[in-house]
Amino acid sequence: MAYTNKFRYRNRLLFSNDNELYSDLLEERGVERIQQYITAETIDLRKVDNITTISHVWKTGDRYFKLANQYYGRPELWWIIALYNKKPTEGSLKRGDMIFVPTPVEQLLYYL
Repeated sequence: MAYTNKFRYRNRLLFSNDNELYSDLLEERGVERIQQYITAETIDLRKVDNITTISHVWKTGDRYFKLANQYYGRPELWWIIALYNKKPTEGSLKRGDMIFVPTPVEQLLYYL
């Protein structure tokens, strides 16, 4: 099954961004505000019902996409592991760190 963004944005709320910080950009585009999705960071994945985790000790050569492929069979879902662990990149981890792989991935995607 090919991954599509339609599931990722199903439960997301929109907000209108008219922050003065973006005034040059808004003026350049000729708009008063930009519609944006509220980011997934506002959702605490650790509070999602029926989620279990698999412990994984980070080792040399580990990458989020490799773990997503190993546990989900879908390397493009690496960002779920990063988001769950609140470690946005592999550079945030060092050998020996314990991370958690949340499952089932379908349950997480429903909330994201």
